[in-house]
Amino acid sequence: MSELHTRLAEVDENIASAARRFHRDPAEITRIVVTKFHPAQLITDLSALGVRDVGENRQQELSQKREELAGLEGMRWHFIGQAQSNKARQIRAAADVVHSVDREKIATALEAAGEPGGSILDVLLQVNLTNDLGRGGAEPDDIEKLATVIAGMSTLRLRGVMAVAPLDEDPAPAFERLAGYSGLVRGVVAGATWISAGMSHDFAEAIAHGATHLRIGSAITGTRPARG
Repeated sequence: MSELHTRLAEVDENIASAARRFHRDPAEITRIVVTKFHPAQLITDLSALGVRDVGENRQQELSQKREELAGLEGMRWHFIGQAQSNKARQIRAAADVVHSVDREKIATALEAAGEPGGSILDVLLQVNLTNDLGRGGAEPDDIEKLATVIAGMSTLRLRGVMAVAPLDEDPAPAFERLAGYSGLVRGVVAGATWISAGMSHDFAEAIAHGATHLRIGSAITGTRPARG
């Protein structure tokens, strides 16, 4: 627990330092702790340290942990992995925010999984920042159309954009492009101001280009356990 506290404090200080360096208010940046493959107990420990936002990549793991920790209050659960339309109902039941809506089929499935008059699901439009069409994320030319589709849905609330920086490119220009794509989405939904970008190794560059939500795993959680 003491090591976890130390890593969390160091990351938070580095986030605050980067924010100040780029003339950002640290209070406007949400740190999401990614707990992929870690036991549910880690989330309980994080909660005791004041963490309120956690992220999972796999639907099954998200669903299991949320069910196991049903009595843990005040947590906001983020689904950050690639979404599959046939898992939309399970994702919707377990997630408060879905970061990976990258095509109309996913948006439609999440909408269909909602209840009329029920809760609204916050979603982000994932953008592909690479030239690889096989990577997750909408292509830049499709952003405004997809944003318009999501905006017309009654149980989804478009919050902004999400992306992963390419592995073969300096993250700074990639995140600069994402900031531009964020502007396209805001042209459709003015309040869609969230930018989910930046992980353990590149969150400073993401902050420099307007990231509001950082997805940080091993820098806080330590070595990731082998996949179960």
